[in-house]
Amino acid sequence: MLFTSAEIGALIGSYFWPFIRIGAMVTAMPAFSSSFVPMRARLMITIGITIVIAPIIPAVPEVDMISMEAVFLVMYQILIGAAMGFIFHLVFAAFVIGGQVIAMQMGLGFSTMIDPMNGASTPVLAMFFVLMVTLFFLLMDGHLALITVVADSFRTFPIEAKGISAATYWELANWGSHMFIGAVLVCLPAVTALLLVNISLGIMGRAAPQLNIFAVGFSVTISSGFVILMITLPVYLTQFENLSLDAISVVKGIAKQP
Repeated sequence: MLFTSAEIGALIGSYFWPFIRIGAMVTAMPAFSSSFVPMRARLMITIGITIVIAPIIPAVPEVDMISMEAVFLVMYQILIGAAMGFIFHLVFAAFVIGGQVIAMQMGLGFSTMIDPMNGASTPVLAMFFVLMVTLFFLLMDGHLALITVVADSFRTFPIEAKGISAATYWELANWGSHMFIGAVLVCLPAVTALLLVNISLGIMGRAAPQLNIFAVGFSVTISSGFVILMITLPVYLTQFENLSLDAISVVKGIAKQP
């Protein structure tokens, strides 16, 4: 069998261009972009998804691999894939911020450890929230939803020398406010309850000045915080589900950009 250089280039391009978009999405996607996930594992996941998706997507343009057009095409695919995965990072960040606020109110702000997702020191309680929402993400098949969206994006937003519109970038920037709104919704029940605990301790200190409130207040606040977290834990699944549905709708909007 004889193949021309054009046929070989078309065959390579039919897998290479989807590989770039899918690889950018996997690299930016929560749970898979963490430092504890080996690079080889991400590469194998990207290759596996590409092999499954490439035969069913529309025909890709024939572009010379050594040209400026190919460079711009690679950049556009990276931006599209990274934007899809970045949205869910904002959802995870909402819980990280909420966990940090709760930890500060409980008095656990001094206990920190390295967050493998962000590579920075965060309170232990925030790390607990990261692990919790990661399990929620996998439990709700969020990774499968993102793979489905990126597969559909090749039909609604085919591979071509055209990137995301400026309006879409502005929408992504505005959607960042959902991160802070979600953080407030996450920490509000616990912070409100801890505020009542602190007010009660203040009243006790005024009513009984001989009581060393600083000696018992620290342990009471931490113990009350854990009890409050145990009671409010089921609420976080609902909050994560609502934020995730909003994020998926934004990702689908990115894929449908003309």
